[in-house]
Amino acid sequence: MIFGLDPQLFVAAAMVALFAGFVKGAVGFALPMILISGLSSFLPADQALAGLILATLLLNVAQAFRQGVGAALGSVRKYWLLIGCVVLAIGASAPLVAVLPDRVMYLLLGVPIAAFTLSQLVGWQLILHARHRARAEVAMGLVGGFFGGISGVWGPPVIAYLLSFNTEKMEMVRVQGVVFLIGAVMLLAAHLGSGVLNAQSLPFSAALVIPAAAGMWVGFRVQDRLDPTRFRKATLVILTLAAVNLVRKGVMG
Repeated sequence: MIFGLDPQLFVAAAMVALFAGFVKGAVGFALPMILISGLSSFLPADQALAGLILATLLLNVAQAFRQGVGAALGSVRKYWLLIGCVVLAIGASAPLVAVLPDRVMYLLLGVPIAAFTLSQLVGWQLILHARHRARAEVAMGLVGGFFGGISGVWGPPVIAYLLSFNTEKMEMVRVQGVVFLIGAVMLLAAHLGSGVLNAQSLPFSAALVIPAAAGMWVGFRVQDRLDPTRFRKATLVILTLAAVNLVRKGVMG
């Protein structure tokens, strides 16, 4: 047994983490979405959720501060309302993990992710006026935090918000890192309290940081050198498949 898993299952989990880290490094998001979708294919939902928590926290440190501390702090000041709403909603929804059936959790996560990725693939993009920014930050922050608390995934609503205001690419990746980092700290605290992250699951979660970080390092090289539009489209296809898998598990059990 390795961290409570059969060796084959642990190797499979490490491969999922490696791939999730690679995509995260290349496009700035999708780590927890890929981890929860991949790990939940062969692990219980609460164990899959525990497995993604530490990698999500530590890899977002690297992403948030890649352009330096000053740039990261500037993003915090600019997007404080969005960040605050994410944090509040994560804390409020995390206890629902203990009462929500696995199938409901999969559907709650899979359906909105599929809607988001498919809308991006067909080229739908809503650009909002600046006067709607505060309301959009509150709405997307609360929605993202709700899903974050029950699944560890709060990226799609946040990314949709940034896209809706036509955010520049480098700023978008940095803001994602900052928002995801602060949310990940809240997620860690919430699930230390909920019992999802405990003495049995914590070593497993820590072990997945290593392959995820290795994948992210390679992904950073891709982000710097390859055409981001084409790679983002390929990533959205992968995310759509991940979301469809979650919906399948929610429907079929």
